[in-house]
Amino acid sequence: MIKYDEFGPEKILTVYDAKTGMRGIVVVDSTVLGPGKGGIRMTSTVDTEEVARLARSMTWKSALAELPFGGAKAGIIADAKGIGKEKKRVFVESFSRAIKTMCPATYVAAPDMYMREQDMAWFAEANGDLKSCTGKPKSMGGIPHEIGGTGYGVFLAARVGAEFAGIDLKGATFAVEGFGNVGKATARHLTEASARFVAVSDSQGSIFNPEGLSFELLEELKRRGESVTTYGLQKGGKSCTLNSCDRILDVDADILVTASQPDLVKVGDVDRLNFKLIVEGSNIPLSFWVENVCHKRGITVVPDIVANAGGVITSYAEYSGGGVDSIFDSIKEKIPANTRAIMEEAGKTRRMPRKCALNLAKSRVAAETGRYAAFSRN
Repeated sequence: MIKYDEFGPEKILTVYDAKTGMRGIVVVDSTVLGPGKGGIRMTSTVDTEEVARLARSMTWKSALAELPFGGAKAGIIADAKGIGKEKKRVFVESFSRAIKTMCPATYVAAPDMYMREQDMAWFAEANGDLKSCTGKPKSMGGIPHEIGGTGYGVFLAARVGAEFAGIDLKGATFAVEGFGNVGKATARHLTEASARFVAVSDSQGSIFNPEGLSFELLEELKRRGESVTTYGLQKGGKSCTLNSCDRILDVDADILVTASQPDLVKVGDVDRLNFKLIVEGSNIPLSFWVENVCHKRGITVVPDIVANAGGVITSYAEYSGGGVDSIFDSIKEKIPANTRAIMEEAGKTRRMPRKCALNLAKSRVAAETGRYAAFSRN
């Protein structure tokens, strides 16, 4: 069910192209601070409720990062892995043309799940405006996600979160759900900080070794297009326990970094968890209610709207013509400060960090406009 309140959503649009079979969704949650910003994901299961939840998280994420963006999100309903490159191109171009009047005035797109630089090139070309999206190829003025801005921000949030969770990062064990751009970059920084990488998953399964995994070998596997599940078969790869994707939740480690699926942890899964700290590198991996159950169980959760804001900071740098150096400076300035402010507030009030993050984000949106009613701080 979509939640309507004094903050939004302002606009929900569903589109369909009978000629191509493309079906898509755009939710513009808020444009109070600027055009709605948020990525496009292409999955066979994406629906309006999921897109609306993601759009709302983008509203708060942009507000916390103090960027002149509102919140929005989009989805194309298709199996990105199964439809083939040519049909994917047709779907992306068809979707871009269908929402052309919105971009970039009220919606600025970006890549999300199963969408990459090439998809954004097709989107921008079909739209006719390079400002219609970020995440484009460098030849079109884009800043590639491969620079690792999101993952760097997740690492910084993890470092602050570990401090408040009573974890010494040096020697702490960590698991990463999803080993794409965000998961890889986060794992690299945590490894360099002397934390021990003990488990990882991708779409094919998960692996676990309590003595540690080689980040370099895992990175090389993904570079070659192989699954992390082949790790134990590689030269130099230690033997490890091979499990299904969802068994990453059963790993015994200090820290879990989520970096892929929405709604990864359900209420019934919380009793399975053996983590002291969960850092949300992916979007909406835990619902509000699941985070609340974790909070009651003593598991510290750093919310996505704080932890993975490096992505929208990177997007703004591209949108405004900034450079790579400015991205990392901004991430280093904003994400640790916001994480610390939220964790300190959570400690003082005994509220879960999500509530404290939402209160701060709402106050920033409300301060920008006089038209919103006072919101609850309960």
